[in-house]
Amino acid sequence: MHIPDGYLSPSTCAAFAVIMIPAWSIAARNVKKWVKSKYIPLMAIGAAFSFTIMMYNVPIPDGTTAHAVGGGLLAIVLGPWAAMICVTVALAIQALLFGDGGVLTFTANCFNMALVLPSVSYLIYKLISQRTELTSPRRWIGAAVGSYIGLNLAACCAGLEFGLQPLLFHTAQNVPLYCPYPLTVALPSMLFAHIILAGPVEAVVTALVVRYLQAYKSDLLDMRTLATVPNDASPAPLSSRKMWWALGVLILLSPLGLLAQGTAWGEWGGDEMQKLLGFEPTGMVNLSDTWSHAPFADYSLPGFDSFWSSAVVYIFCAVLATAIISLLTYFFWKFQKSESKA
Repeated sequence: MHIPDGYLSPSTCAAFAVIMIPAWSIAARNVKKWVKSKYIPLMAIGAAFSFTIMMYNVPIPDGTTAHAVGGGLLAIVLGPWAAMICVTVALAIQALLFGDGGVLTFTANCFNMALVLPSVSYLIYKLISQRTELTSPRRWIGAAVGSYIGLNLAACCAGLEFGLQPLLFHTAQNVPLYCPYPLTVALPSMLFAHIILAGPVEAVVTALVVRYLQAYKSDLLDMRTLATVPNDASPAPLSSRKMWWALGVLILLSPLGLLAQGTAWGEWGGDEMQKLLGFEPTGMVNLSDTWSHAPFADYSLPGFDSFWSSAVVYIFCAVLATAIISLLTYFFWKFQKSESKA
């Protein structure tokens, strides 16, 4: 679902910016209201978790790959607005440092994965689990169903965005300028990958973590906890060693994502598009190199070509992203703490 630059027209990207800028503003205000400084480390873990889980590529039978996002889980634990901020930070780091997703298409990617996915997942989770105890089975069932539907609806949005491009933007000879695949191809292709594999992975991961929280820290499934605990309270237990160790294990195992062969649908580069279609759309040629300064493009480095050397670089990328996320979270924590004192 990481739409690269060149697949969407500039006007399409601008339209999503109009949507996302006020959405980010509302999210920031709600995070300030609900998530007290005691729980801000959970946002760092959440953003790092989302970044890392997206590195676990899952092979699809049609020769492409897909991945989970973790947005539904973050929405359930931290609320949909905090989840939006977490996934946005992860997507920004992916685009700027690793060339995963475009810079022009950043707002469209955020709309799909940071707004639609967490919001829908959370609403369905609340609908299924309403008026139940925090330890009720309906909680983890709602988490699984919500995250599954949320991820697939986000994939549906991406498919619509792809499929509308040749209809809206083409030459006088009806040659597509950007994404060349019509709705009849783009929408089924995106949904197929996520319905059969990426969606179940998202659902299982979310359900397992929610089940774990029910057993050991059920109060984190109640949003009121985030707002009622004083700012000067001791740090949240799950934001300390156990959660960081779990994240560390996830990072160390991330090279498993390298085993999946192929490219995610709709993320082909110009050379691959040339081989698939025999031509590269003009708009794609002009926009594909909008951001060519990613130091670790495709989570790799030149000369690290074997699986094991690539695995080392892959792990390093995850560690680097986690360090950047932790630093950004620290500055946010300091800012919120200073504002609360004022």
